[in-house]
Formats: sequence, C-alpha cells, structure tokens
Amino acid sequence: MAATTIEHDWSAQYRHPAKWSQVFAPMTLPAMLADSVARRGPAPMLDFLGRQFSYDEVAEGVARVARGLQQRGIGKGNRVGLFLPNVPHYVAAYYGALAAGATVVNFSPLYTVAELEAQVEDSGTDTLFTISASALLPTALEVLDGSSLRQLVVGSVAGGLPAAKSVLYRLFRRKEVAAIPDDPRVIRFSALTDNDARPEPVAIDAEKDIALIQYTGGTTGTPKGAMLTHQNLTANARQVNVIDPDHDADDRILGVLPFFHVFANTCVLNRTVLNGGSITMLPRFDAKAALAAITRTRTTALPGVPTMYQALLDHPDLAKTDFSSLRVCISGGAPMPAELREKFVAATGASLVEGYGLTESAGVVSTNPYDGPVKPGTIGQPIPATRIRLLDKEDPSRDAPAGEPGELAVKGPQVMQGYWNRPDADKDSFTADGWLRTGDVATIDDEGYIRIVDRLKDMIAVGGFKVYPSVIEAHLYEHPAVKEAIVLGVPDAYRGESPKAFVTLEEGFDVSGEALAAWLNPKLGKHERVSAVEIRAELPKTMIGKLDRKALRAEAGG
Repeated sequence: MAATTIEHDWSAQYRHPAKWSQVFAPMTLPAMLADSVARRGPAPMLDFLGRQFSYDEVAEGVARVARGLQQRGIGKGNRVGLFLPNVPHYVAAYYGALAAGATVVNFSPLYTVAELEAQVEDSGTDTLFTISASALLPTALEVLDGSSLRQLVVGSVAGGLPAAKSVLYRLFRRKEVAAIPDDPRVIRFSALTDNDARPEPVAIDAEKDIALIQYTGGTTGTPKGAMLTHQNLTANARQVNVIDPDHDADDRILGVLPFFHVFANTCVLNRTVLNGGSITMLPRFDAKAALAAITRTRTTALPGVPTMYQALLDHPDLAKTDFSSLRVCISGGAPMPAELREKFVAATGASLVEGYGLTESAGVVSTNPYDGPVKPGTIGQPIPATRIRLLDKEDPSRDAPAGEPGELAVKGPQVMQGYWNRPDADKDSFTADGWLRTGDVATIDDEGYIRIVDRLKDMIAVGGFKVYPSVIEAHLYEHPAVKEAIVLGVPDAYRGESPKAFVTLEEGFDVSGEALAAWLNPKLGKHERVSAVEIRAELPKTMIGKLDRKALRAEAGG
C-alpha cells in the first residue's frame, strides 16, 4: 500500500479535534518555557509532595543553573547528564542545561555503575547532576572516578520538600542520605546556583541543535542514543497538546512516569510546561501515594503504562479516591488489555485512551481520540503532521502488499536526527527516502486507526510460519484468571521454535498452567498453539513498569 494512499484514504475521517495538516514552526525548549513563564508567572508549575513552585520560581532556578554551568565552561558542544528521579532539581537542571546551550543526556536512576559508566562514555557526558540519595550518589561517585566525567553536581534530598517534611526526612531517613565528599570535582547544587541568575544568551538552532540524547532500551544489544533536536521535542509537545479538546483548561498532571523516559519527557514535562499547567511530581510510582495525590490536587490527567493502572485498581484506597476531576488517562509503553481499560474506566469515570510512540519519535506518533471514537486494541490515528506507511516485512525498500500487515514507518517533525555516533544503526533504522522504521508490524484500517500486530524481532518462527505473540497474549487476557501474560518462542527440536506462555494470575484464582493451556490451544491455529503455560508469581518489568519481554527471555534462556 503506497504512502499516499494511506495518508489520504482516511483524511476525511480524522477524529482528533485538530487539523492533521499543520505546520509547527521551529521553537527551542528555552523559548517554550519563557513563553509560559511570561503568561503564567505566579501560577503553580510544580507540586512536589505538597511544596509548590511557581513558573517564576522555576524560571529563576533554571537561570541560576544555566549561569552556574556557563561559569564552569559548560555550553554548546557539552553534554550534561541527569541521573535523577522526579524531583524539582530535574526540571531546573533540564531546562537550565538547555538554556546554557548544552545537550541533555537522560540516565535512569536504576542504572548500575557499569550501565551508567558505559552511557556516560558513549555520550561524552562531562557534567552529571544527581542528588544525595544513598541509592544514587555512591553510583555516581564511582562513575566519576572510573570514567571521563569531569564534574558532579549534587542536590540535597530534602531540598525540594516542604519545610516540615524536610526536617522529618533529616531526622528519620538519614540512612537514605549519602555523605557528599569534599572533592573539587563534586559541586553542591546550592553552590552551582549561587549566582546572579543572568546567563549569557545562547543562539540555538531549533532544527539542528541537539537538545536531548535519549538512550533506547533496545530489543537486543547495546542501547543507542537517539538524537532529538529542540524542534523534535517542542513539535511533539505541541502535537500532543492540540489533540486535547480541553487543552486550554486548567491542567493538573500527575507526574508518576519517570522524567528520564521519553514518554514522560513529552507527555508530562514538555507538554504541560507548553500549556502552562502544573505537574504533581512523585519521585517514584507508588499506588497509595498516587491515589492520595489525585484527591489532594484534583488531578485532571494521568499519563501511565498498563501495569500502573492495574496497580491503582488493585489498591484498597481506590474506593475512597475522588476521581471527579480526572478527565483523561493516556496509556502507552505497552498494549492495553481491553478488560483492564474497561475496569479502569468503570472505576474512575475517566477517559482512558491508548497511544503509541518510541524514543526515536520524541515520544508520540499516534493516539486514540480523547473524546472518541476509541477503537480498543488500536493505537488510534496519527497525531497532526505525522505521516505513516507500511513497509514490506521482507523488503523494506517497498510497501507492504495491499491489505497485509507491514512494518510501520513514520515521518514527521518529531522524528529524531539519527543515533549518536552510530551511522551503521541509522542505515538500518531509516529507509533510503527518510522514513523511520519502527520495527513494529501493523495494520491500518480505512479510518487511519493503526493496530500493532507485533514486533519484527518478537515474531516466532514455527515450522516456516510466523507466529505473533500478541495474538496469543490477547486470547490469554480473555481468561478471567489471567492478570499478565508474555509469550516467547522457545527451542523446539521439530519445529524450530514453539510458543510458550508465562502468566500471572488475578487474586483469588487458582488454576494450573496445564488447565490454561488446555483452554487456550483450541482457540489458536495449529502452528500458534503453546507448548506450555507457566504460572509465575510475577513477571519482569522495565524501568517504567511495562512487561519486559527481553528480561524474561534472558531468564528463560531463550
């Protein structure tokens, strides 16, 4: 199916409340922030465990970080790493580094010394921000000694808390705080920001200058750093903003997704700052704390992943949570089981729509319309200015045959410039005419709704047939006892590979793997039938809480 056919067949049935054919003018992230500060000044921008920071206060913090970095020789051509959870320091360091002209590199707070060191070296990061948490600072200090990292900026764990909570933290949680060493390479956040808050202006080319190097988790092999420009990130924030029919309303976003991940970077941080809303930050996802925050702050939007919504449903505080303010929940990162969506909508009254994106697209490619029609099991329609195409699974130089699944390919202002220092990977990730290959196999219906069938690398080869794990997983989710499911290919002496299912059970159910397999297999084609269903107490999850097929494959020896 040719790209032009895909793009125009469904244009008359575009359901988002914005024109698909839009142009997003070049914009830098510092300019985006400055515009919102000018409009929203004294309005709250951040709420961190009850302590609020206004747009004016955040802007001053950003200016102080930018000035402090410039005083230490950091600017254009430098990479500044963030090894931080969701704390106020993150927002100041992120926009501050960008205002200084530097490129930000996100690092997960869950990284080991080896993982952090490898990405620091790969990216050429010379300055790293962290906080004095015992879970983070010792790791950062080891990397400072073992890599080419030049300096470490360390914020206080209690620094962003309300005064009373700060005192209690110092009194009762000292074991969670690491001592900051007396080392000229280690700079306290307070010392970095002790300046006149007047950074030197920096000329930034929105379409060429790299704002963010965001490492992909990678299906296999070493993670690669996607290079995202200022325009990639601000365009995606604007694309996401215009499809919200109530985007001029008083936004209060619950920020439980980690900012270091591209989903949260666009849908929680950049998009909310663009719109002038406020972000209720939680340093990590905790169902009890999230439910309490929804009631306390009258949350209007909750971006998350399916396992997060399941955890909220499972928590006993669900019944006493006030969801009356919650307008919309955006699910991404993994397929949303239809049963889970129905249960969450029934329990909360909020709209829950599924979307899709990837690191290489700055976060978002498509989503179901916020006000419907929602097509369960699909990732909705492309967001404005985003072109989609299906490539032949065997030969990506041509389009997939009409009516057949193909590899989803994307073009748009949010698509990355390429991988950091990996021209070899660029060749595999882009077609000759510049389309980003997602690696996901999809179908597109006549209304432009996209359905992800599977990942190319996850397909199971069974006696010459291609088996999609997601098809088997979808059937498993139809069983009332199944809570989570992952299907992998395991070695089979006769067929090459056989599908095997790994599941967790809903509370109160007691069913064997043999019984589930006997229930499941008659629903499948002969080549799709599982060799076994293994019941587990839990399945591995990624850093943002989605089911981790790669980790399970490693555990299972596949």
